[in-house]
Amino acid sequence: MREHYNQIGYETDVAAWASEQAWLIRNKKFELIDIEHIAEEIEDVGKSEQRELANRMAVLIAHLLKWQFEPERRGASWTRTIKEQRKALGFHIKDVPSLKNKLFNPEWQGAVWADAVTIAIKETGIESFPETCPWTIENILSQDWLPN
Repeated sequence: MREHYNQIGYETDVAAWASEQAWLIRNKKFELIDIEHIAEEIEDVGKSEQRELANRMAVLIAHLLKWQFEPERRGASWTRTIKEQRKALGFHIKDVPSLKNKLFNPEWQGAVWADAVTIAIKETGIESFPETCPWTIENILSQDWLPN
């Protein structure tokens, strides 16, 4: 265990800085901790969780779009991806329950829809997807539901 404070810079080496800050907190050296950067890092953890939720949801919705708009290409791979994303989203929301509120935020839904459409356009070449999501969150997350 360390016996002194090395004052590692946040901008120099964030991993070493984080380790040092943890050591300072555990050793009750509160007057030496970098409060401002610790607060930023804590906020970033929440943002990272939100980004993961949005990314997974966009991938899921993109696959649901492909399922609906390219029925001739439906296959086990798409089914597997849809199931995996739904399962991962369920685990993620269970692990971070406060994220469930994001699912029902219209602004968040719009941003995720736009990302999903961008993915679907890149993967299909189709550019005539709906302006807004035609499905409910409940449908999107339901293990048994697929668009017609």
